[in-house]
Order: sequence, then C-alpha cells, then structure tokens
Amino acid sequence: MNIDVRDSQNGKSRFAPLVSVIIPTFNEFANVSKIAAAVGIALRGIDHEIVFVDDDSFDGTRTEVAKLAAAVPGIRLIHRIGRRGLSTAVTEGMLSTTTPFMVVIDADLQHDETMIPQMLSLLESGTADLVVGSRYTEGGGLGSWDKRRAQISAFATWLAKAVTKGDLSDPMSGFFAITRSAFDNSVRDLSGQGYKILLDICASSKSPLRIQEVAYQFRTRQAGESKLDALVTWEYLMLLADKLVGHVLPARFISFSLIGGLGVLVHMFVLSGLLATGLADFIAAQGAATFTAMVFNFFVNNTLTYRDRRLRGVKEVIFGLFTFMLVCSVGAFANVGIANYLFANSHYRWWSAGLAGILLGAVWNYAATSVFTWRVRKHPSGATKGPSV
Repeated sequence: MNIDVRDSQNGKSRFAPLVSVIIPTFNEFANVSKIAAAVGIALRGIDHEIVFVDDDSFDGTRTEVAKLAAAVPGIRLIHRIGRRGLSTAVTEGMLSTTTPFMVVIDADLQHDETMIPQMLSLLESGTADLVVGSRYTEGGGLGSWDKRRAQISAFATWLAKAVTKGDLSDPMSGFFAITRSAFDNSVRDLSGQGYKILLDICASSKSPLRIQEVAYQFRTRQAGESKLDALVTWEYLMLLADKLVGHVLPARFISFSLIGGLGVLVHMFVLSGLLATGLADFIAAQGAATFTAMVFNFFVNNTLTYRDRRLRGVKEVIFGLFTFMLVCSVGAFANVGIANYLFANSHYRWWSAGLAGILLGAVWNYAATSVFTWRVRKHPSGATKGPSV
C-alpha cells in the first residue's frame, strides 16, 4: 500500500512513506549503520522512513546518522539536548511523523527486523491496533540470557500485567508496531517514565487495544553497552506506580516519600550511634543526624526521584543542597507547629497529630523542592531543559 500525494506546485505525484521506524539511540555509533541497513532490507519495496532519536550521544552516533541521511533517502535525526529516556525519545519520534503506521525497534540489533513486514500486514488488514514482537509466545525466546536475567524479566512481566488492559504475553517488549490512531488514543496520558514505552501505551489507552503478537528470538547485542541498570529498574517501578495510583498520588511524590522514610532510618542510625559512643550530647547528635539525613535525602532524590532534572556539577549540586536543606528546615518547623497545634487545641490524639504534621511537612518539602531545588531550567537558547540522566 502506498499513499499518493499530489504536489500542488507542479502537479506531479510522489509517494509518502507508509511506515515510520523509530529507533532511539544513545552511544550506538557501531550499530546505527547496521540497523539502518537491516531495516532497509526488511522493508524493501515498502515506502518507509527511519527516524533516529538521539539523546545527545558523545560517541559519534549523530555523525554516523548524518552520513546515512546524506546517502539514503528517508533517514532523519532528532537530536535531544538535556532530555534522556527511552520512553520520551520514542514518543518524540512518533510525534515527529505523519505516517499511518509506526514501528519501534532498538538500535542494538537484538530485535528481529525481518518480522516488521508481518507486523505491518496485521495492522494494514485492520485486525490489530498494536502488534508486539514477543519473546514469550510459541516460537519466541530469550536468546543467550542466563537464568537469573530470565527470572528477573519474568517477574517484571508479571508485575506489568497488573496495569496492562489487554491480553499481552510480553508487555516488557521494546519491539512493536502500532497504528497512528491507537498511538493518538494514548499519547496524552503517557507518563513518559522509564524505558518501557509499550507498557505505558497499553496502560494509557482510553479504550482496549486489539493486540496481536508475533514470536521472535531475542538476539545478543552486537556492539556497545546495555543501558539497563539499577536506576532503570527504579524507573520501571515508578512507571507501574504511576499507572496504578498516579490518578491519586504522583509517582514522583511516592518516590520522594519513600526516600524520606529511608532518611528517617539514616537519622536514627546516626543519632543512636553518636549517643552510644558518647561522641556528642543529645543536641549535637540530633543536629548531626538531621544534617546527615538531609544530605542523604538530597543525593538519593537527585539520583532517583529527579533523575530527569538531575543536578550536575559542583556549583549546581552545592546550590541544590543548600535550597533543599533550607526548604526542608521550613518543612520541619511546619511539621512541629501543626502537630503541636492539633494536639493542644483540636482534641487530636498524639499519633494523629504527629501524622498530620508529617504529611504537611512531606507535601511542603515535595512541592517546594520541585520549584526551588529541581526546577525545570532553561537553556541559554531559551529552550526548556527536560529530562537528563
């Protein structure tokens, strides 16, 4: 199927691409030429475009893509500065296109691009809104994964099924094809968290998607390094939290509160240690414990909760720590003041007054640090600085 578009100036016909292949990249210099060639072979005879969405790689990835674009029609590059994350990269790539069908595939050659024509055929026939490359259906497989990684993947898949609305064996897949209308039906509710955009789309769709799966064998990465790490795992958990309770509490607030709870444990550990060793009296020990807990909370939040606005460089970090401690000091006074007022004047029990003070302090700290510590900054060009890793 080709789409005939009439050029209004010269009356000649040209063919617009039927499908856009979105390939997110970060330091994939050794793979971009290979994946472009592989996709080109798989889609030979089908009008298509390839959109590389690069998160400011420093290994020459964009230079390689530029060479490809100069030699091969239909290859484009989106260069994202100050914004990182696979989900948002894929979303931006899709939003930059106008084709009726879109395919998402990784640059590392682990997905089987030869399955794309079959996936497109299912979309074109109107029998599916979304076609997923699955490792868990009959004929699929995890390739050379060891037992531990396979178990982690299976557990993550089991968790994902709690938020997906369709019958999907591999909601963690990063290889899928989708219709424009299905994407448009979910894009405004995407959380953009983490790296599992398929899960985000399925959980955000306003109506159930007609989903079909095609089996494929997961390959071994050809070059470069895997982007999976503990931070990505945390982002995945926050994505699940956002889809499960995000309509009640923001996932970022949940993360901020959990880290605050860990900060309480750090506080008590330092306080008890100083008192037990006799290194300080109670007032000094309490002050040292409070300072240590605030520093702990700042750096952990900077790494996890605000990964997309992460402060970097000595000046940024020092200023951020200063504003964080200042804001949290105000929150501590508010906590004590409100709790004391409720306990003394409103017939609240001690524990309910204490919880009310803690809740008020947590909300204040979260809201104020979002504005003053991890605010969305501007580039010199005036562009908003979004996610960074």
